[in-house]
Amino acid sequence: MTRPAFRAPLILAAMCASLLAVTGCSSLLDGGEAPSIYAPAPAIQPDPSWPSVPWQLVVSANSAASVTDSQRIAVRPVPNELQVYKGASWARRPTEMLEDALMRTLEDSGKIGAVARPGTGINADYRLVLDLRRFESDYRGDAVPAAVVEVNAKLLHATDDRVVASRTFMQAEPAAGTAVPQAVSAFEQSLAQVSRELAGWVLTSGQAHHQQQSR
Repeated sequence: MTRPAFRAPLILAAMCASLLAVTGCSSLLDGGEAPSIYAPAPAIQPDPSWPSVPWQLVVSANSAASVTDSQRIAVRPVPNELQVYKGASWARRPTEMLEDALMRTLEDSGKIGAVARPGTGINADYRLVLDLRRFESDYRGDAVPAAVVEVNAKLLHATDDRVVASRTFMQAEPAAGTAVPQAVSAFEQSLAQVSRELAGWVLTSGQAHHQQQSR
């Protein structure tokens, strides 16, 4: 199996992510060369069949393990072994990319009264809590990796924080090859698919609960 070059010491990678802006830590990893920085911009088409809803939503800050939410691009060459791609990093943390893609999809759909982050002053009817479980390039025994994005979502009624609906979403998009840009392209597609499914689920689940409460 042909594999790209990985950087094995995960502790060093985590340390570098925290020091990069201050010390130019890329020199520790890549012989002084600045890493390539990737910023996926998924194009997400809203589904016209999604319900139009009168309520408002707050998307809480996502949670994730530190290794999952690193700006280093995680790759799993074999089971139980997590590494990072050499000389490459994300422009933003994976939780931020997921949150932005989801909020942009909901806003662009025109199906919801308002969607915002906490502290923006909107009187939200529902609150969305996300737990990003996986954001990694996984070989899974294949010749090329798949970009795996897995997130658990809980929709809460804002008044009493009661869970209205809960679901885990996962997308594994095979890359076209083993090169880092190809892996990034696969991440972009996985992120788009998960964000689209999340948006539709939020609107459908929230509206079903809202209609029950209105009876």
